[in-house]
Amino acid sequence: MKFNEFKKEFKNFIVFSLADIKKIDPDFWRARLNDWQKSGEIKKLRRGYYIFADVDINENILFFIANKIYYPSYVSLESALSHYNLIPEAVCAITSVSSKKTISFQSPVGKFSYRRIRPALMFGYRLENINSHNCKIAEIEKTVLDYLYLNPNIANENDFYEWRFRSREFLEQANLEKWRQYCAAFQNKKFSERAQKLLKLINLSK
Repeated sequence: MKFNEFKKEFKNFIVFSLADIKKIDPDFWRARLNDWQKSGEIKKLRRGYYIFADVDINENILFFIANKIYYPSYVSLESALSHYNLIPEAVCAITSVSSKKTISFQSPVGKFSYRRIRPALMFGYRLENINSHNCKIAEIEKTVLDYLYLNPNIANENDFYEWRFRSREFLEQANLEKWRQYCAAFQNKKFSERAQKLLKLINLSK
């Protein structure tokens, strides 16, 4: 298959894998991917996953890539906090949570970082449509809870203020009843106490 034919066939794919290609062309010669990578027509994201070199990279595309190259996962933690304007800092990597092991990938389009959580905690995300594809990103309530759960050092008032969390933006967007339901689903008494302490601080600093 020539590259022009290949690109036409996969024009609707944001990310494509060797498995995707084999479904359409079982006899596809894998070495062609290396050739197209060397000629600058495609970029390798990680082993087995590629993107066309002329794709316009933006936050949504990066979020979709994060979902695709490490499954199951959804965008959360610092990336989602920044997406919801809850922290002032720029985020250097696309951060996600996954029920698989903690891992990071450096790619030509950026760094992708994943933190492990229990399979039972893989909930509380929404689907965002990107070019007719669905991307999973944590809801605002689950974003904050994921971050607190994986950062147990945030435990008191000083930690909260050093975090520079934007309380007003959170309260304007969040459903506090959903927050409480999600918090209970963690089934961790110490974590629930810490999360409720944070919620009091959020209300005090709004």
